[in-house]
Amino acid sequence: MTKRYALRDDQWEQIKDLLPGRASTVGVTAKNNRLFVEAVLYRYRSGIPWRDLPERFGDFRVVHTRFSRWAKAGVWQKVFEVLSHESDN
Repeated sequence: MTKRYALRDDQWEQIKDLLPGRASTVGVTAKNNRLFVEAVLYRYRSGIPWRDLPERFGDFRVVHTRFSRWAKAGVWQKVFEVLSHESDN
């Protein structure tokens, strides 16, 4: 993935504990949180519809469903508050 759409390591460190499914959680959800967040960033930064999300991010329907759950739970609000304090270089 191009750096333009990826989280820097320092950004990931700032938000990872805000996300549902910590590394200690059983299952693949916690392990794939970074890839999932990068999928959402890719989608919005590139302006593509969900169905055009590259396959490396998984089934677009699953990504969209998870995105919606996090939105309803207020997760994205917290993430964007943290990340918005930085300029987009």
